[in-house]
Amino acid sequence: MSNTKYPGVKRLPSGGIEYRGTKFAGFNKPRRSNRAGKKGMVLAKEGDKIRLIHYGDSSMGHNYSAAARKSFKSRHGKNIAKGKMSAAYWANKELWSKGGSKKSPPKSQRHKKYGRRNK
Repeated sequence: MSNTKYPGVKRLPSGGIEYRGTKFAGFNKPRRSNRAGKKGMVLAKEGDKIRLIHYGDSSMGHNYSAAARKSFKSRHGKNIAKGKMSAAYWANKELWSKGGSKKSPPKSQRHKKYGRRNK
């Protein structure tokens, strides 16, 4: 039985939330995704609307260098601006924020010049 005004959302005694069998620390609190191919998920809430959002490609490496960050933000700027109800917003906030990982990308994603494939 749901004890909140949102259908499918159940408040847990611990203060967390259960939605469709998945537990969250709360609304707008990201966690690892249970969907194949995605890095993270969040139960986003804006006003009276809630939405389960999966974001980030799990096959992508961790090349979050300054150049990669700039490129991501320019490609997805309009979607980031849509706010909490977009996957790009959460990817930007959680994966591309300053202080991200500096690991090298996997070999399949390495190029002689960032962002271009030499043919």
